[in-house]
Amino acid sequence: MKNTTLCYLEQKDSYLMLLRNRKEHDENAGKWIGVGGKFEEGESPVDCLLREVREETGLTLTEYAFRGIVTFVSESWGTEQMFLFTATGFTGRLVTDCPEGELRWIPKGELADLPLWEGDRVFLELLAKDAPPFLLTLGYDGADRLIRNEIQWCPFSCPPPDA
Repeated sequence: MKNTTLCYLEQKDSYLMLLRNRKEHDENAGKWIGVGGKFEEGESPVDCLLREVREETGLTLTEYAFRGIVTFVSESWGTEQMFLFTATGFTGRLVTDCPEGELRWIPKGELADLPLWEGDRVFLELLAKDAPPFLLTLGYDGADRLIRNEIQWCPFSCPPPDA
């Protein structure tokens, strides 16, 4: 199983979105997504989050929140477990040439008009509702037809950072 992170950086009612249009054989080609990527050996979800955001955007996160775990099940790509985050604080300068594709701040109200994965629409709606942390399973039949959408609310709460 592949482990990944995905983060939606927020600024002025917009998300930083990435149009995946630069890598060959990219399963996300032509889709708009948040920023993130695959774990490297020995990384925790937060390690991966911070590294991937820095590599793809040039920004260093200073305030971020865990939002949920999304499990993707697909006959075409296997199973992926994605740790989902949002971020409201960051430092640095946004890169102008991301190796993954085109970065752009998109108003949240315009996200529905973008070419997105159907499953991404599910968790973006949960983020818009400021839902508590969740476990979401999204199943795809073949390349991109969503056939399974199951949510569970996390039966735990995390202690505050100072605990």
